[in-house]
Amino acid sequence: MNLGYETEQIEFKKSTAELKEGIISLSAMLNKHGSATLYFGVANNGDVLGQQIGANTLRDISQAIANNIKPQIVPSISAELYDDKTVIVVSVSGTQKPYSAYGKYYIRSADEDREISPSQLRELMTAHTSEAIVNIESNEQVLSFSQLKTMYLEQGLTLRDDTFLHNLHLLTKDGKYNLMANILADSNSFSIKVARFQGTDKTTLIKRNEYGYKCLLVAMKQVLDYAEALNETAVELVGAQRKETKLFDFACFREAWLNACLHNKWSRLTPPAVYFFDDRIEIISIGGLPVDYSQDDFFSGRSRPVNLELQQIMVQLQFIEQTGHGIPLIVSKYGKDAFGLSDNFITVTIPLNRKNATVNATVNATVKLTELQKQIIDLLESNPNITYTEIATTLTKDRVTVSRNLKKLKELGIVERIGTDKSGYWKVNPVQLS
Repeated sequence: MNLGYETEQIEFKKSTAELKEGIISLSAMLNKHGSATLYFGVANNGDVLGQQIGANTLRDISQAIANNIKPQIVPSISAELYDDKTVIVVSVSGTQKPYSAYGKYYIRSADEDREISPSQLRELMTAHTSEAIVNIESNEQVLSFSQLKTMYLEQGLTLRDDTFLHNLHLLTKDGKYNLMANILADSNSFSIKVARFQGTDKTTLIKRNEYGYKCLLVAMKQVLDYAEALNETAVELVGAQRKETKLFDFACFREAWLNACLHNKWSRLTPPAVYFFDDRIEIISIGGLPVDYSQDDFFSGRSRPVNLELQQIMVQLQFIEQTGHGIPLIVSKYGKDAFGLSDNFITVTIPLNRKNATVNATVNATVKLTELQKQIIDLLESNPNITYTEIATTLTKDRVTVSRNLKKLKELGIVERIGTDKSGYWKVNPVQLS
């Protein structure tokens, strides 16, 4: 008879001669999932071998577990028959993470038990308590949320003034604004930058756009709008066919950016960032994978939000869906190598279409512009949906002056109007200004 495969919650041991290794597996599985089942008398491949049982066998197992797993747990131990062969089944569950075995801490990854480093242990202990953005008190306690309320109204949802702070989990248990309230407030201290570099390294900075210091959700959308405006279309004629190719897959960029914001470890007070190079885009978020979350979990798209309450808000406002398809989508397009995973960062690298990148290099010639024209470009890059009137008001110029300078920028090929004046947006081509 075969019992199947070992998993992150099931471990097979040939006999109680492997009792110590079995207890280590129990602690590792408890730290990962909070429950575990251990079989004695079963081979690694699931074949039932049988286990001899003496008068004290079950008691000895129980005492070994009680003495060597801390905090102490109470196992359920039974002897069961499989094809007339006796197998010992040990089941445990517990919520007092982390659990140690023989003085050390382990975590389950697939069917293996690996020892946890001190820093990983601290993360495991604080993952859902002190580091959670809903439990950290905001340094700023005078906050407003008009931008957040507007986004809810745009989705046909209304936030009641007397209940929304509680319903959206924006308060600590002591009734103070928490860190999530801070990052969603109209004004905060989080700088969200999108930088563009000439070439393939950070030697020459072309442009650095600032989208932060406001409600995170507004900043997220502005970054998406900016990236979409930069996503040029290359046109190639193949025989009688016209083929259009984008500079990069925008759906993948969107998933990478939204995930970076959602899963960022905001407790470290460092926001995610986006870097554009001639050959690639890098989206960087702070904090690696949770210690009890494997790379297999990550690449399979198993949802494990670092900031659960923020995820709920993003779902309500239709930024994301709880389908876990973002990572598999990126992998299907660019492969697993698109992800750089470390203890402190997750970097998603999206390569740019090489033909388009070559075109960009020719556009990056130095262009001499007036200060007003540079200011107009800054506004268009920061807000591709800005209107003539808004530009004129911001720069304290009349519409005629703004219109004349925009016409000049269009003639130089620096800016384009995509779509109609009413429903379109501005696109700024990469240039090096002097």
